[in-house]
Amino acid sequence: MGVPAAANPIRVLLADDDEAYLASLRVLIEHQPELEVVATVTDGLAAIEAAERLRPEACVLDLHMPLLDGVTATARLRRDHPSICLIALTGDGNPRLHRAATDAGADAVLQKSEMVDALVQRLGALRSGASL
Repeated sequence: MGVPAAANPIRVLLADDDEAYLASLRVLIEHQPELEVVATVTDGLAAIEAAERLRPEACVLDLHMPLLDGVTATARLRRDHPSICLIALTGDGNPRLHRAATDAGADAVLQKSEMVDALVQRLGALRSGASL
């Protein structure tokens, strides 16, 4: 028995090349009644294509992905979808990478090791219109 869905859940696109991590992230997000995963993809190019097709309100993407890295995908998503919430995830602690993602238009950059609570909180803030 699942959690009842919110009337208008926030539509979230997930992008990460680690399929096991992606599956666990999907489960985590789908257990939040105010959130709905509309697609999962495993590379940056597929994230851009899925965002164009599905028009999610939020995209959570890894910064290290094949075909198109997360920083480049973030910049393109921000340009093409200015109101989308972009949350970058990374296992890489390099501050230059985090700054590059922010400069590309990410609303937040979260370390995978500490992101679960922060991610749910930031995505939930979309419903209340709170600033990320």
